[in-house]
Amino acid sequence: MPRSWLIQGVLSGACAAAGYAIGVFIGWLWRYLELPWFSKHAAPLRATTLLFAIVVSGVFLWHAVGWQNSIRTLWQMPPQESSDPFRLAAIAAITFAVLLALGWLFQLAASRFSHWLDAVMPRRVSNVVGLALAIILFWTIGQGFLVRWALDATDASFQKADSLIETDETPPANPNMTGGPGSLVGWDTLGRQGRAFVSTGPKAAAIGEFHRKPALDPLRVYVGLNSAETVEQRAALALRELERQGGFERSLLVVIVPTGTGWVDPAAMDTLEYLHDGDVASVALQYSYLSSWLSLLVEPENGQDAARALFQAIYDHWKTLPKDTRPRLYLHGLSLGALNSQLSTDIYDVVADPFQGALWSGPPFRSARWNAITAMRAPGSPAWLPKFRDGSIVRFANQKQTAADGFAPWGPIRMIYLQYASDPVVFFEPSSFFREPAWLKSPRGPDVSASFTWIPVVTGLQLAVDMAIATSSPIGHGHVYAPEHYIDAWIPLTDPAVSPDDVIRLKQHFRSIAY
Repeated sequence: MPRSWLIQGVLSGACAAAGYAIGVFIGWLWRYLELPWFSKHAAPLRATTLLFAIVVSGVFLWHAVGWQNSIRTLWQMPPQESSDPFRLAAIAAITFAVLLALGWLFQLAASRFSHWLDAVMPRRVSNVVGLALAIILFWTIGQGFLVRWALDATDASFQKADSLIETDETPPANPNMTGGPGSLVGWDTLGRQGRAFVSTGPKAAAIGEFHRKPALDPLRVYVGLNSAETVEQRAALALRELERQGGFERSLLVVIVPTGTGWVDPAAMDTLEYLHDGDVASVALQYSYLSSWLSLLVEPENGQDAARALFQAIYDHWKTLPKDTRPRLYLHGLSLGALNSQLSTDIYDVVADPFQGALWSGPPFRSARWNAITAMRAPGSPAWLPKFRDGSIVRFANQKQTAADGFAPWGPIRMIYLQYASDPVVFFEPSSFFREPAWLKSPRGPDVSASFTWIPVVTGLQLAVDMAIATSSPIGHGHVYAPEHYIDAWIPLTDPAVSPDDVIRLKQHFRSIAY
């Protein structure tokens, strides 16, 4: 990811602290093993090491703007004139000092515990026990008090933001909209993202004008956290509201799992509704109001439970309908929604009467199914764009490669993963701290810098920081997926009746819209 001087400064300070900690550990291990120690030359050695570190830091600061521009050029971003080296270095020094102080406090706690225990146990045993007690103390303070306090405060602020109704937000007058007259779901229970989802999006007039033929108003059903008490009740409510609006009479039905905040990517659904002349119904169930990474950290089971409950309710009703008149059924999710959507069903539960397919965009690195498929990719296919068997069931797509050509004919279920090689949410790996990830090896993805070099520990910290800022990227890179790439994914998945000229015009239309 391109980084500002502030983000890069924090990252550099963390890298410096990690390097210092590794050096301290090596020094301790060296002395513990009673190897020769150069005590007579310690001062000159320290001075030489410090001078070397300063020189290396200066050289790296000099190259920083070039490295950042190597990414920005690939992403069609204006180049940086300067990396603000002095402010960057100041932030790095502050970050290093804070982390170093925490390290000293930890060392002090461990030595105090060890000193107190020396009277009742051997010195080496007391050292180990003292270290363990210091870890427990810092973990308890960090996890039990500071983190919990921060999460509670964040939870309260997200909850307040989710329940806030803007002054210009009024319930829809259309009875065929969630929250409108006769709706089974109250407008004020939808949450901020739910109200945005059902009230925005293309209408029949705009779609018909684009295609120069009659179109339908897409149906969008959404059930918020406050719409019913339990996840099962919310899923049942979503089913009844979908039936009330006539969702099972449309040609396509999409079961959406939103992100942690309840957000549904408009670039995904708007494009699908245009491709099918508005003859689309979609349904989503909110399971959190926290951002995705917080939701995954604090309440990972909530998203999984909601995804399973919604799919099961919709699928159980859908499979009772006549096969020749029921809508084609698809799954969709972005980011955490993609992870939970993959967990919403098991292939053995639907093999007798399968749904038609799924589009999962930006699947997080923890996605078990995505990981398994990527690991079984065909030899020679890169990790950032795998080829799975003959492509009759699972295909991958990105900015440059669609899922339309070069594969065997589709089987009964179609699954497409839309992912960018530059998306750290997808390609973060804990093992990158000590092993070069496969996606960094040649050939690299179209938007990964050739200057990106794997360095133990450093690369892991880089990816962790980049994952936190992944949604700040320009559209079409990082973790922000572009409408034209959704169009290229929806077409082979759902087979809309559109001409190549219509596809070109549609992409141009969506490029003019600011998402």
